[in-house]
Amino acid sequence: MHFKQYIYFRCLILKGLFIIIERLKMKIGVLKEREPENRVAILPEHLDHFKKLKLEVMIEKNAGLHAYVTDQIYKNYNAEISGRDQLIKESDIIVSVNVPEEESLKIIGKGKILISTINPLSYKEATTILRDNHATVFSLDLIPRITRAQSMDVLSNMATVAGYKAVLTAAVELPRFFPMFMTAAGTIKPAKVLVLGAGVAGLQAIATARKLGAVVEVFDVRSAVKEEVKSLGGKFIEVEGAKEDKSAGGYAVEQTDEFKQRQAQMIQDHAAKSDVIICTAQIPGKKAPLLVKKETVNIMTPGSVITDLAASTGGNCELTENDKTVVHNGVKIIGQSNFPSTMPSDASKMYGTNLLNFIRLFFDEEGNFNINMEDEILKDTCLTHKGELINERIKAILNI
Repeated sequence: MHFKQYIYFRCLILKGLFIIIERLKMKIGVLKEREPENRVAILPEHLDHFKKLKLEVMIEKNAGLHAYVTDQIYKNYNAEISGRDQLIKESDIIVSVNVPEEESLKIIGKGKILISTINPLSYKEATTILRDNHATVFSLDLIPRITRAQSMDVLSNMATVAGYKAVLTAAVELPRFFPMFMTAAGTIKPAKVLVLGAGVAGLQAIATARKLGAVVEVFDVRSAVKEEVKSLGGKFIEVEGAKEDKSAGGYAVEQTDEFKQRQAQMIQDHAAKSDVIICTAQIPGKKAPLLVKKETVNIMTPGSVITDLAASTGGNCELTENDKTVVHNGVKIIGQSNFPSTMPSDASKMYGTNLLNFIRLFFDEEGNFNINMEDEILKDTCLTHKGELINERIKAILNI
């Protein structure tokens, strides 16, 4: 064989290998969220990190528009822009912030990996569709609260945004100052803020309210958060006899009727003296605990504000309506469960970083794609795989 022929055939072989390698590259597709959601799962700043994992990124047309990222900006980072059906068809991994609509779920089938915040206890039908389609689904709201998973904890990061924005919203709506002022007209007393629930959202609400100069009181059934509350400058309101469950992963649990009665009276006593109430108390998979009754609102000072982050699960206030602002007896009750959507730039940045850190678990130390279902984080976060429900807790509750 002549040297030129050798070189020619050598080039053909290399070209063939290049084509095979290109075909083996995996694609991750980013879905556009349904309105009124403004966040997007991946921002341009995350794209280089995905490329290092040898993942090509497809973005659904206008997916980042409400997060102030145009398609052209994504293109500048070498992302491919496509329609929804094409994206689902060609992507190996599909990501979103919220559970996609039913039409899309029905075409996410075998061989596809969906990563989203499915919220399976609220979207049972979506879970059933994905299971029956044999899709592999990871629900980021199921991330275990362990040290190794902190960099992937979507719920905590979004709760941070919610707690911060809840206080700012209340401050804008309150017809008086938050901090104490010494003026020529005399001293203006600081606003009194009552925070119900000292989870991540509650703690951020405490920190923000204190920075604005308010006096903050905090209620939570978990005594373990008392020191955190005090370290942020809040006064912890303690009701004796609260039931706690170490297996609940740091979340609140259902309380006895006797405790609820004592709790209701104490909250009413403190609520009556508060200018602002920030409601954050929720129990996973259950209706939000009713903490502020109508009669409590009746004795609050007109002009007071209640911001209820638990609105989508019934609300902590009896008068809360989800996605609405209700005025009762001069008290403004803001039902808002998706404050992160109102801060889409930073909320998307946080979500995308959590998502990236989670997807890194799909690769072994040599950089090979290898989902290890024995990994504690992957196992607990996996919702469906090979036509079965994987998460034991969800399986027991949904019974499907």
